Amino acid sequence: MADKTTHWPPLDPWRVGIRGRCPRCGQGHLFSGFLKLAPGCEVCGLSYDFADPADGPAFFVVCFFCVPSVFFAVWAEVAFQPSIWFHVFVSLPIILLTCIPPLRPLKGWLVASQFYYKAEEGKLVGTDE
Repeated sequence: MADKTTHWPPLDPWRVGIRGRCPRCGQGHLFSGFLKLAPGCEVCGLSYDFADPADGPAFFVVCFFCVPSVFFAVWAEVAFQPSIWFHVFVSLPIILLTCIPPLRPLKGWLVASQFYYKAEEGKLVGTDE
């Protein structure tokens, strides 16, 4: 584990995020499961307590991947009225492949972006009187 005085150069969030690597050192693992964040980096010691991507990855995957693939299945049904086997062997795999695999890289990218841009919970700015 690195000491506290080590200087870490800024890393591009998309490069480390889509690979599931630590946003500070780029070497440690970001995930301990498919979508579960690790408690911290085993290489540099960065705690991932700052990370809160919430439903961001799911929202983007649904909007940009799932909706078009479901639209394809509905279009195929309306236009060609194929048998159920078409949907079992074509539509379902397309929907699953466009909805599940993008979640992890997208979540990694969002967490790395939070670190890179030092995002934190919004606070109201009060006046000192």
